[in-house]
Amino acid sequence: MSAMKVLVAMDESEESFHALNWAVDKILNYTPAAEAAAPAVMLLHAYPPFQPFYYSAGPDVIHSVNKAQKEHAASILFRALQICKDKNVRAETVILEGDAKVKICEIADELKVDLVVLGRRGHGAIKRALLGSVSSYCAHNLHCPVLIVKPPPVENRQSRPIGEQIWD
Repeated sequence: MSAMKVLVAMDESEESFHALNWAVDKILNYTPAAEAAAPAVMLLHAYPPFQPFYYSAGPDVIHSVNKAQKEHAASILFRALQICKDKNVRAETVILEGDAKVKICEIADELKVDLVVLGRRGHGAIKRALLGSVSSYCAHNLHCPVLIVKPPPVENRQSRPIGEQIWD
């Protein structure tokens, strides 16, 4: 039996870290004896390309912004990798430039993942209409199951640094 391949989309939000923790605890946990068939998780962060429409930006500015975006993405995925490592879950990371919802669908299809896990931000109808919904787009366009993890009720949240397990 081959290992299940799971893609977890990550950003800096508490919701994406909650979704990762939920997936690790409920789907990806395994015993060391079953390591050969242990699920593997791919942690994905996609960032939008820098587009200097509003002001003139030379190559140095563009390079600096791109470098900062990649460093920010790496720090998010480092925290996510630490969660997986702490719970003995095999994980790999990928950083892509582009629209997150499109990149999630592309990489999920390319890698033939068995499941995509997304955190739900809980935007209201107006924000969702203006910004679009990554989870809705993925649920409608992916050819594999999509698990959208809702955040816990507000009264269960605690104030801690992003990336730490903050929900029981």
